[in-house]
Amino acid sequence: MNDLYLSGVRPWGGPLSDVEIRDGRIAAVTAAGTAAPEGVPRLDGEGRLLVPSFSDVHVHLDSTRLGLPWRPNDSPGGVWANMLHDRAHWREAEASMTERSTHMLGLLIAHGVTRVRGYAQVDADCKLERLEAVVAARETHADRADVEIIAFPQAGLLREPGVPELMEAALRNGAGVMGGIDPCGLDRDPVRHLDIVFGLADRFGVAVDVHLHEPGELGLFSLELIIERTRALDLRGKVTISHAFTLAHTPLPRLDEVLAEMAELDISVATVAPPGRNTLPLRRLTEAGIRVGLGDDGQRDYWSPYGNADLLDRTWQLAFTNGFRNDDVVEHALAVGTWGGATVIDPSLPALRGVHDRPGVAVGDPAELVLLDGEAPAAAVQDRLPHRTVIHAGRVVAHDLTLV
Repeated sequence: MNDLYLSGVRPWGGPLSDVEIRDGRIAAVTAAGTAAPEGVPRLDGEGRLLVPSFSDVHVHLDSTRLGLPWRPNDSPGGVWANMLHDRAHWREAEASMTERSTHMLGLLIAHGVTRVRGYAQVDADCKLERLEAVVAARETHADRADVEIIAFPQAGLLREPGVPELMEAALRNGAGVMGGIDPCGLDRDPVRHLDIVFGLADRFGVAVDVHLHEPGELGLFSLELIIERTRALDLRGKVTISHAFTLAHTPLPRLDEVLAEMAELDISVATVAPPGRNTLPLRRLTEAGIRVGLGDDGQRDYWSPYGNADLLDRTWQLAFTNGFRNDDVVEHALAVGTWGGATVIDPSLPALRGVHDRPGVAVGDPAELVLLDGEAPAAAVQDRLPHRTVIHAGRVVAHDLTLV
């Protein structure tokens, strides 16, 4: 049953309201105190905030040590060196890859995530082993979240033999998005790399997600090749650039020109809210009409000691790294972490219309929701309190950081 009656909630911090959910969608929003329909389960919202549930659009479900004993981090730095460091250690963990991926996904859901676009590494070393673990995690939590799996060539497509064939096998065995990574910086053959990525995506009718760490002009060159292929194959709304560090380095007016091209082709961006010189101009992206979503990346893994599977915590980081202080822009970071990511995964949903747009809790919207403690949405971002209730398809799936 996907019917539920929420009494005494504040949609996006607005007036106290009751929200009726029918068949997994919001059917009515009325003044608080309205009588609940007979036979519909009732949940006391306790005056909490009601916002869309979080959407994690960039998370390495197969790259985590959360729940395992602490291991000092000694990763060497750099994509290739860190990949080799992970390759040398991931099989030695105290739990299997399936157990770790399943635990990680469960933690995301418990903290408020009900939509996930997650990576499964595919390479000459692990072959489909890590993909199989992520598929198993998705099946375990199938009633709690919608999970899309990206076949991800972390070690590149060209540096080791047989990887394109493994990627094709991954798309036949549970992956629904074709991944790519640093066509110039890692594989050093951007044309061939992107021909494989877009060729397989076109052949299997799937979306594309390209990790683009490449900075400055190098990253801009790769981005232009991606734009060119998106246009040629008419993949409007089906291409995401993850990280997109080059957008942090591209000066005006060239930046606005690139953003206009991306908006025309509905090319979205996934960010993990990096600090320093790679911080993306979030407000400029959304105001240009770019779909932007937020992700957790790897979580306390063999690359990095950071991460706690809490996308509300990462939302705080997004606001902090962008220098947001006023409530409206802090709330905008929350809109990106919730509804923004949902529109990256499902481009049929309307993109955020700017800094002041607060969608996702109106009649007709999917009942992908989370109740948060806080006097206002901006306060919820700052305090990140544990009293949360997570709703997926009209059903409570987690409460107070515990799966139901």
